[in-house]
Amino acid sequence: MKQVVNMYKKGDGNRRLAVLRLELDYELATLYDAMVENNEDKKRETKQKLERIRQEWMRLQNA
Repeated sequence: MKQVVNMYKKGDGNRRLAVLRLELDYELATLYDAMVENNEDKKRETKQKLERIRQEWMRLQNA
């Protein structure tokens, strides 16, 4: 039973990584736009989102 649960979690983690890749691409594009516009607030907000994505990515990679 434990193996079945682990397999499910692994599959769910792989799906979440795919979503995180999309979020990462979007946030990087947003950061680029904020840099071009020299919008410090948007840059700071986007960097925080990117850090959250990075932390979740690392957690999923180590699971």
